[in-house]
Amino acid sequence: MVPGLRSTPNRTKTENTTPVVYVIDDDESIRFTLQSLARSVGLRVETFDSPGAFLAFPKHDAPSCLILDVRLRGESGLTFQADAARAGLRMPILFITAYGDIEMTVKAMKAGALDFFEKPFREQDMLDAITHALKRDARRRASEEALAGVFAAYESLTVREKEVMKHVVAGLLNKQIAYEMNLSEITVKIYRGQVMKKMASRSLPDLVRKAEALGIESTCVAPLNFAPLSRSATDDDAPASPVVVNVMPSSNARRAS
Repeated sequence: MVPGLRSTPNRTKTENTTPVVYVIDDDESIRFTLQSLARSVGLRVETFDSPGAFLAFPKHDAPSCLILDVRLRGESGLTFQADAARAGLRMPILFITAYGDIEMTVKAMKAGALDFFEKPFREQDMLDAITHALKRDARRRASEEALAGVFAAYESLTVREKEVMKHVVAGLLNKQIAYEMNLSEITVKIYRGQVMKKMASRSLPDLVRKAEALGIESTCVAPLNFAPLSRSATDDDAPASPVVVNVMPSSNARRAS
């Protein structure tokens, strides 16, 4: 474990949301080159000569990526990558090295590195990789923020409202839910309205996506198939999937009121 890694998720809270490029390299000339390159396209840059210095620095609250040298004085960039991943460092990593080989490259990529460059690298190739990394991190952050909002909304529900939500996303009608919960249909309608309001859902498909994100599994035999709550970080620029709706409850779910 890298000392201090778990204790430094601290970020500098600022209104400046300009993406940030972090650089860890013990070669001052490389740090200067990467700093100049990133700043030339309007990015913020923070450079460090060791992983320890990077860990001690409060991170900016903005999309970011890390450019990491494979071989550092007395340290291994690959080892730091593994320790950082276990400790929850989520920003994309771009590796650079003056002594690359196929085995090293494969190891880094399998561990989650986004790209691998041998020195000297082409500036445009590096800029393209940085742009891709920052876009990916921006999507990750947006997805995590959306999910945090969904969890907060779910926690605001009462026990009864959570139970009603589970039945709703399972595809049951109000009268079926009323039978299951031994309530009047009008009471179920009120609970259902509260669920939709608190979960900020304007439609059943949206509520189902949020339920899936929360890990609430549908018990309906005929599944409710919807597009995911948020796009995966690996989707890149692919178009969003269409919404496919099947809201018919199973025959087993129908009960006489």
